[in-house]
Amino acid sequence: MNPRRDARFLTRSVPRFRAGVLALGVHAAFALLLVFGVSWQVQQPAPVMVDVWDALPSIPPPRAAPPQPAPEPEPDVAPPEPPAPPPKPAAEAPAPPKAPDLALEKRKAEEEKKRAEAERQEALKARQAAEEKARADAARAEEARKAREKQAAEQQKRDLLRQFEEEGLQRAEQEAGLAAQAAAASRRQAAVAGVVAQHIAMISAKVRGNTRLPPDLTGNPEVRCLVKLLPTGEVRSVQVTKSSGNPAYDDAVVRAIEKSSPLPLPDDRDARASFVPELSFVHRPK
Repeated sequence: MNPRRDARFLTRSVPRFRAGVLALGVHAAFALLLVFGVSWQVQQPAPVMVDVWDALPSIPPPRAAPPQPAPEPEPDVAPPEPPAPPPKPAAEAPAPPKAPDLALEKRKAEEEKKRAEAERQEALKARQAAEEKARADAARAEEARKAREKQAAEQQKRDLLRQFEEEGLQRAEQEAGLAAQAAAASRRQAAVAGVVAQHIAMISAKVRGNTRLPPDLTGNPEVRCLVKLLPTGEVRSVQVTKSSGNPAYDDAVVRAIEKSSPLPLPDDRDARASFVPELSFVHRPK
């Protein structure tokens, strides 16, 4: 080891140690000053006196404040510790309950009763209005139903009358048609009967012209024959169905009918049906 070097190191360390001890002492004194300088007693605030003025006094203009000297830089010391919070005052005792105000309670009860009665009256009026509206709607619906039923009945009546009229017209038309048909049929029958009678007369005249009467014939005897004809009028056969009582006269009439073939027949079909296929022929000499 070097004795000189050790002596220089000890000479430099002594002033630094003294400065550190002095700084610790200063900080300890400052901390004690802060702790014991704070008042821990809670004091009641002093009463405040207030003066009431009728008018505000004239206030002189504020004077300019003198310039403050620049603050000196604070020494480099540790910040002070914050003071402890003051103790909280004891909680106040709750106030005793007040006695109920009977008049106020009664007035509230009356107001509540009036409000309930007003609500009941409004509900009653609303229900009555709803019932009246329902009755009016039902009455209108009943009137509409009766009107529809009346209209339907009138329409049904008109339909029945129109149907009766149409049926009457149809019946009248049918009756008129039937009458016209009957009249036409009657006219047709009359016409056919006239044609038949005309051709019967023609056949009788033709047969009479070909008849050779016997010389001993007396009176006007009648002989009836059944003549079978073709549609062309040709005679197929002749048969006596009712004799005159004179065989010679009967034979003469049969021969005359056969000689008159073909017999004159009408062109009308209905009239020809009276001759074809059989003809009941009656002949008399006179």
